[in-house]
Amino acid sequence: MPLTPVLQYATGKFWVNNHTHILQAKKPYNNFFIWNFLSKFNIDEIVTGAVQPKVNQGNLKSLEFPVYPEEFVKKYIGITNPIFEKINTNKVQILSLENMRDTILPKLVSGEVRVSELYRRTNEL
Repeated sequence: MPLTPVLQYATGKFWVNNHTHILQAKKPYNNFFIWNFLSKFNIDEIVTGAVQPKVNQGNLKSLEFPVYPEEFVKKYIGITNPIFEKINTNKVQILSLENMRDTILPKLVSGEVRVSELYRRTNEL
């Protein structure tokens, strides 16, 4: 079974470990374009390590990235950027809602807070 990369599209502040490669696209490409390309790439030929499979920097740099016509890249970015921005906005909102749930749910279960009280507080905002 071919290996595909484990990719994370990270934004904002984040921590990485020593097995992480951070890529930054050069114009006319953007990071989403590169991420989309790499997410479909078979990395069998560049993986090293028998026990702990990994991709080293030299092998990563050896990947042949196709050179697409600049107009194609610009059109792709124009179409997909709003979609990817919405995905990122949704991820931030989901995280916020999960944190809110994790704070409120134990208080509801214990009886410390009642639903009617939360409803009243929400409507006061």
